[in-house]
Amino acid sequence: MRKKDCFYLGKIAKKFSFKGEVLIYLDTDEPELYENMESVFVEFNKDLIPFFIENSNLHKNDFLRVKFEDVDTEAEADTLIGCEIYLPLSMLPKLEGNQFYFHEVIGFEIEDKRLGVFGKIVSINDTTAQPLFEVENGEVQILVPMIDEFLVKIDRESKKVIMDLPEGLIEMYL
Repeated sequence: MRKKDCFYLGKIAKKFSFKGEVLIYLDTDEPELYENMESVFVEFNKDLIPFFIENSNLHKNDFLRVKFEDVDTEAEADTLIGCEIYLPLSMLPKLEGNQFYFHEVIGFEIEDKRLGVFGKIVSINDTTAQPLFEVENGEVQILVPMIDEFLVKIDRESKKVIMDLPEGLIEMYL
């Protein structure tokens, strides 16, 4: 499994018992969706290794207490502390309406209600205080703030993000 075909679920935070159990910090708003998984991919030395789960249950809201098959001692669990956990993209819950995953809209056209289509989304910059659509329009890169009030519709069938942007925002780039 390649990392680009997966999504980050969390990180193995610490050991839980002397029998090899660990606590995984889940980076999700809905940890209960991941309580009964059969397996996960653990990033170990830059490779994704499948680990099968004997049993798991939620622990203090954001943690999943996990007993992996073939991890039976504290020493074996120690080697996993700090490793990141991934799942295949196909396991992401489907979103509807104007909710979307960042990877989902890459390649979508972006349209303003007033100006029409003005480019294609090539990536999302989420390193700033406000995430931004990075849009290509020929040789010009346009940064569009991802603000709920501007977002009109995510049209998955037509592969379009439709927005109602303030006058002048796109024009200043063109």
